[in-house]
Amino acid sequence: MDKKDTAPVSIENLKKSYGEQRVLQGITLQAAKGETLAILGRSGTGKSVLLRLIVGLQPPDSGAVRIEGEDIVGMDRRRLNELRKKMGFLFQQGALYDSLTVEENVAFPLSRHTRMSDQERGEKARELLGSVGMEKDLRKLPSEISGGMQKRVGLARALALDPEIVLFDEPTAGLDPITAAEIGKLIMDLKKQRGLTAIVVTHDVRGARQFADRLVLMDQGRVVIEGSFGDLQKSGDGFVRQFMADQA
Repeated sequence: MDKKDTAPVSIENLKKSYGEQRVLQGITLQAAKGETLAILGRSGTGKSVLLRLIVGLQPPDSGAVRIEGEDIVGMDRRRLNELRKKMGFLFQQGALYDSLTVEENVAFPLSRHTRMSDQERGEKARELLGSVGMEKDLRKLPSEISGGMQKRVGLARALALDPEIVLFDEPTAGLDPITAAEIGKLIMDLKKQRGLTAIVVTHDVRGARQFADRLVLMDQGRVVIEGSFGDLQKSGDGFVRQFMADQA
């Protein structure tokens, strides 16, 4: 069997435009089982659009998006929703429900997609919140906790259905360096504990160096380079050198 067919996430020649704006211009990459892949690039280079296409929130103009070997492009809604249960998504802003408590936010996917009792949902939500260090804030509303705490709750919710793949959209954006480092460590710890495949969109090279197995640098909708942090540092490409210098 082809390697790309066995990878949890495999993207082939993905293209996406909005009117005259060509956002993705033929992206091909794979994330191996248990790998944390960081997708780097400046703002507006198509990183977040790529995540939306991977999770099926938008269709590409052309190309393939394979999740566990199945191409989701053009897939019927019912099958897509089944596959999505294997994927957790941490949005850039946390995207918590304002009117629900921290515990209720985490339990929400369980009430929609499982037949757990109220007690079982509560126990699972508390366990997940404990895994991200938020067990003391169960009864608080999102407005009563910090941005970093909201990211932690969002991560707990993303893990509620025990996904095999987790997608992170700028998980450290807007956070102070200490909190950003804590979120990075959390991503690393969860990978070790759960063996998750993770794709992390970020512009934070230092954070990515901490938690990623492999880095992909995009520019103007294309992959410029992929490899280790050291590979990017040693690159002779002008854009790569400039990007790394800007992040130093």
